[in-house]
Amino acid sequence: VQLQASGGGLVQAGGSLRLSCEASASSFDNLIMGWFRQAPGKEREFVAMVGKSGSTTTRAGSLRGRFTMSRDNAKNTVFLQMNSLKPEDTAVYYCAADYSRYGSTVADYEFWGQGTQVTVSS
Repeated sequence: VQLQASGGGLVQAGGSLRLSCEASASSFDNLIMGWFRQAPGKEREFVAMVGKSGSTTTRAGSLRGRFTMSRDNAKNTVFLQMNSLKPEDTAVYYCAADYSRYGSTVADYEFWGQGTQVTVSS
Protein backbone atom coordinates (compact mmCIF):
# COMPACT_ATOMS: atom_id res chain seq x y z
CA VAL A 1 0.00 0.00 0.00
CA GLN A 2 1.34 3.39 -0.97
CA LEU A 3 -0.06 6.57 0.51
CA GLN A 4 0.26 10.04 -0.97
CA ALA A 5 -0.72 12.97 1.25
CA SER A 6 -1.34 16.44 -0.06
CA GLY A 7 -3.06 19.70 0.77
CA GLY A 8 -0.73 21.16 3.36
CA GLY A 9 0.45 24.73 3.30
CA LEU A 10 0.68 28.02 5.13
CA VAL A 11 -2.51 29.44 6.62
CA GLN A 12 -3.35 32.16 9.10
CA ALA A 13 -4.81 31.33 12.47
CA GLY A 14 -8.55 30.82 12.18
CA GLY A 15 -8.29 29.54 8.64
CA SER A 16 -9.01 26.14 7.17
CA LEU A 17 -7.21 23.47 5.20
CA ARG A 18 -8.30 20.19 3.71
CA LEU A 19 -5.74 17.43 3.54
CA SER A 20 -6.09 14.50 1.18
CA CYS A 21 -4.46 11.11 1.19
CA GLU A 22 -4.76 8.83 -1.81
CA ALA A 23 -3.98 5.17 -1.40
CA SER A 24 -2.67 2.81 -4.01
CA ALA A 25 -4.35 -0.35 -2.82
CA SER A 26 -6.40 -3.04 -4.46
CA SER A 27 -8.90 -3.14 -1.60
CA PHE A 28 -9.02 0.35 -0.19
CA ASP A 29 -12.38 -0.26 1.48
CA ASN A 30 -10.70 -2.89 3.67
CA LEU A 31 -8.21 -0.39 5.05
CA ILE A 32 -8.48 1.38 8.37
CA MET A 33 -7.11 4.86 7.76
CA GLY A 34 -5.62 7.34 10.18
CA TRP A 35 -4.11 10.80 10.36
CA PHE A 36 -1.22 11.62 12.68
CA ARG A 37 0.88 14.73 13.12
CA GLN A 38 4.35 15.51 14.36
CA ALA A 39 5.52 18.92 15.49
CA PRO A 40 9.24 19.73 15.71
CA GLY A 41 10.81 18.10 18.75
CA LYS A 42 7.64 16.19 19.63
CA GLU A 43 6.43 12.67 19.17
CA ARG A 44 4.02 11.73 16.43
CA GLU A 45 0.48 11.96 17.77
CA PHE A 46 -2.88 10.62 16.72
CA VAL A 47 -5.31 13.00 15.06
CA ALA A 48 -8.19 10.93 13.69
CA MET A 49 -9.11 7.62 12.15
CA VAL A 50 -11.84 6.18 9.97
CA GLY A 51 -12.85 2.56 10.01
CA LYS A 52 -13.88 0.29 7.18
CA SER A 53 -17.53 1.18 7.70
CA GLY A 54 -16.82 4.90 7.61
CA SER A 55 -17.16 5.48 11.32
CA THR A 56 -14.71 8.08 12.54
CA THR A 57 -12.85 8.85 15.72
CA THR A 58 -11.15 12.18 16.38
CA ARG A 59 -8.62 12.81 19.10
CA ALA A 60 -10.29 14.13 22.21
CA GLY A 61 -9.62 17.63 23.38
CA SER A 62 -8.95 20.67 21.25
CA LEU A 63 -9.17 18.82 17.92
CA ARG A 64 -12.67 17.54 18.33
CA GLY A 65 -15.13 19.87 16.70
CA ARG A 66 -12.43 21.45 14.52
CA PHE A 67 -11.01 18.44 12.65
CA THR A 68 -13.15 16.01 10.67
CA MET A 69 -11.95 12.94 8.83
CA SER A 70 -13.83 11.27 6.02
CA ARG A 71 -13.25 8.72 3.29
CA ASP A 72 -14.29 8.31 -0.32
CA ASN A 73 -13.89 4.68 -1.28
CA ALA A 74 -14.64 5.43 -4.94
CA LYS A 75 -11.54 7.63 -5.04
CA ASN A 76 -9.33 5.58 -2.69
CA THR A 77 -8.93 8.76 -0.69
CA VAL A 78 -9.35 10.01 2.83
CA PHE A 79 -9.65 13.62 3.84
CA LEU A 80 -8.94 15.68 6.92
CA GLN A 81 -10.91 18.88 7.10
CA MET A 82 -9.25 21.27 9.53
CA ASN A 83 -11.11 24.38 10.63
CA SER A 84 -10.33 27.18 13.09
CA LEU A 85 -6.66 26.37 12.83
CA LYS A 86 -4.31 27.45 15.60
CA PRO A 87 -0.54 27.97 15.62
CA GLU A 88 -0.22 24.87 17.80
CA ASP A 89 -1.63 22.83 14.92
CA THR A 90 1.60 23.45 13.01
CA ALA A 91 3.13 20.07 12.21
CA VAL A 92 3.84 17.54 9.51
CA TYR A 93 0.65 15.57 8.96
CA TYR A 94 0.91 11.91 8.04
CA CYS A 95 -1.72 9.52 6.78
CA ALA A 96 -1.49 5.89 7.74
CA ALA A 97 -3.26 2.65 6.94
CA ASP A 98 -3.70 -0.84 8.25
CA TYR A 99 -5.83 -3.79 7.24
CA SER A 100 -6.67 -5.12 10.66
CA ARG A 101 -5.85 -2.96 13.66
CA TYR A 102 -8.23 -0.31 14.94
CA GLY A 103 -6.11 1.97 17.04
CA SER A 104 -4.76 5.38 17.81
CA THR A 105 -1.07 4.62 18.19
CA VAL A 106 1.73 4.65 15.66
CA ALA A 107 2.22 0.92 16.18
CA ASP A 108 -1.34 0.23 15.01
CA TYR A 109 -0.58 1.24 11.42
CA GLU A 110 1.61 -0.68 8.99
CA PHE A 111 1.62 1.73 6.07
CA TRP A 112 2.63 5.40 6.11
CA GLY A 113 2.64 8.27 3.69
CA GLN A 114 5.41 10.83 3.35
CA GLY A 115 3.70 13.64 5.24
CA THR A 116 2.52 17.10 4.32
CA GLN A 117 3.54 20.27 6.16
CA VAL A 118 0.89 22.45 7.76
CA THR A 119 2.02 25.80 9.11
CA VAL A 120 -0.38 28.10 10.94
CA SER A 121 0.76 31.67 11.47
CA SER A 122 -0.48 33.82 14.32
